[in-house]
Amino acid sequence: MWLLIFLVWLVVWAGGTYWYLFGKPSPFSLESVRPPGPRETDQKKRDKVIKQGFSLEKVPQNLDVIVIGSGIGGLTAGATLAKAGKKVLVLEQHDQAGGCCHTYIEKGFEFDVGLHYIGQVHENSLLRIAFDQLSEGQLEFQKLNQHFDTIYIGLGDEKREYTIFSGKTEMKAHLLKQFPDETEAIEKFFKIMKVSAKKTHYLATLKLIPQWVSLFLLKSGIADLVSPVFRLTGTCATDLANTLTSNKDLQVIFSYLFYGVPPKDSSILINALLIHHYKRGAYYPKGGASEIAFHIIRTIHKHGGNCLVRAPVTQILVNDKGAAYGVKVRKGQEEVEVHAPVVVSDCGIFNTFQKLLPPEIQVKPGIEKRLSTMKYGRGSFLVFSGFDGTQEELGLESTNFWLFKNNDMDQSMDDFFALSKEEAPENIPMMFITMPSAKDPEAKIRHPGTNQHTISSPVTCISGDRK
Repeated sequence: MWLLIFLVWLVVWAGGTYWYLFGKPSPFSLESVRPPGPRETDQKKRDKVIKQGFSLEKVPQNLDVIVIGSGIGGLTAGATLAKAGKKVLVLEQHDQAGGCCHTYIEKGFEFDVGLHYIGQVHENSLLRIAFDQLSEGQLEFQKLNQHFDTIYIGLGDEKREYTIFSGKTEMKAHLLKQFPDETEAIEKFFKIMKVSAKKTHYLATLKLIPQWVSLFLLKSGIADLVSPVFRLTGTCATDLANTLTSNKDLQVIFSYLFYGVPPKDSSILINALLIHHYKRGAYYPKGGASEIAFHIIRTIHKHGGNCLVRAPVTQILVNDKGAAYGVKVRKGQEEVEVHAPVVVSDCGIFNTFQKLLPPEIQVKPGIEKRLSTMKYGRGSFLVFSGFDGTQEELGLESTNFWLFKNNDMDQSMDDFFALSKEEAPENIPMMFITMPSAKDPEAKIRHPGTNQHTISSPVTCISGDRK
């Protein structure tokens, strides 16, 4: 009897899931993708899209969704929902939309704040298809040199140089040339990269089934029997690297794409995916990083929505039943309410749960327990430099440079973050240097005779505050 009930429930659940995923019309279509139009270089026209200030008069009527934050996640959610027939409003507290995809102009120089390079946008790749749908075919990408990254480890006479190449076979082959005695370690790491890339969608599957089933599969070890991707997710990058090789320089290369989390606190799955991300080539958006936000916002506009900046959300409005029904936005000295039946937050889990939601929701045990398992990643200090001169005159290239003080990333990071703000500047553990203007072939047209560098390094926090 119980077996029959379970089988009936399983059939109903499977049918419902299939209908939910595949029974509705897709918001994406080949017809929506059109050939790229002429690049919009009139800054005033661009500002009307990415710098449109907030006012109640600009809020579309009968909103379906409010998205807090205009980073790539918020814009992706907004454009996808807009293409699905929803009227969307994206709210951004900064004076320009785009998050890490925005650029700014200062004294004739255009600076890219965060999108240094991107991978997996080769023809017919999943990410390229996503960009084509979100921008309706308007984004174009420039492929960078095959030698896309240079890594320096050590200081002075002890400095070692390594280079990273893209290419389905060239990436591994080039690394083997530089570490001829580490064939086994490199082969194993590239197998991890392959598994991580091919089976990551299994992790998403756990979100589509009841939570108790997911927990049972994970805690019983059944999930590990299905695929090693579940085990890799929780495997520390440092621990895994130690099992592969004792060569500290090679261990650095396995984790060199630093994203604010040292190897001992990061997942080997994420680190492997980051390197795999550039296996088919590194790219940069033609026209600069702000092209991404510009064209995705125009997709939202096309479907009746809007994206407004200088719109700091101060609170998510929640009714007596615990459902969100809108937000409060600070406008001058006042707060105004904007209502919608769905609110999507792209401003981070801590901002969302500790600042925007009402206190009675913040103190719920389930939320506090979830937040206690997380912590902030490390921040970075960025220096933007502009130079007069052409790319040829300055000898610039599209290759990025990663500089590490030594080959023990975990220890050097621990030592650095324990320093005072006076000691830190003289003991920076790593640095990233990139030249955005050397990657975009159209930069010399927009800003002739100028070039830009960006330098990024970790920054310490004072008294536990995130700076």
